[in-house]
Amino acid sequence: MLPFFLIFALPKRINLKMNQQFYNNIVNSTAHRPIRDVLSGEVFNNPSLFPDLLEIAFNTKDKIHHKACWTLELVLQAKIEWLTDYTDTFCNSLSTFKQDGAVRSISKICMFAAQHNEKNPGFLNGNHLQQIMEACFDWLINEKVKVASKAYSMRALFILGKKEDWLYPELSRILTEDSMKHTAAYKAAAKDILKKIQRYEFVQGL
Repeated sequence: MLPFFLIFALPKRINLKMNQQFYNNIVNSTAHRPIRDVLSGEVFNNPSLFPDLLEIAFNTKDKIHHKACWTLELVLQAKIEWLTDYTDTFCNSLSTFKQDGAVRSISKICMFAAQHNEKNPGFLNGNHLQQIMEACFDWLINEKVKVASKAYSMRALFILGKKEDWLYPELSRILTEDSMKHTAAYKAAAKDILKKIQRYEFVQGL
């Protein structure tokens, strides 16, 4: 139990029901993989911390939300099914992410979610799919978004496009037109996706 005077001293963004030590660990974390591995390990060892991690990550008004996203990425890479009860909140929050590090992790989580839904239909409902597609297209065409986030977005869209007839023509157009504007890394990722689209359409007889 926190001392009475400290309760009023806490920042308003902190939920008093949240594990304060875990929150502090997020605050003091960096993007270095060993540190993120330690934090994700805490969540794997104590799954009750997962809702706290989500709360911090989804609260984009909290200046350290991107640090929580870094850890969330590792957790959901291994346990994407843990998102099942939170898909509404996750998808409703997609448009609020602007910080580079957060967008990178969230776009990668969108890719994980698309992969899992492909193998487990129904993990994402129609509204979730629409929100993820909209977010990924927004990140793809936004000039301020970094290449890594764009790469994860186009990979997620490739997976989702297998069930959406309109998606591949639009994705192909964007990747073809925008390749000239971007780095070698973007061009390589775009070329890979365009080849996958051509291969998939050939196999499907489209």
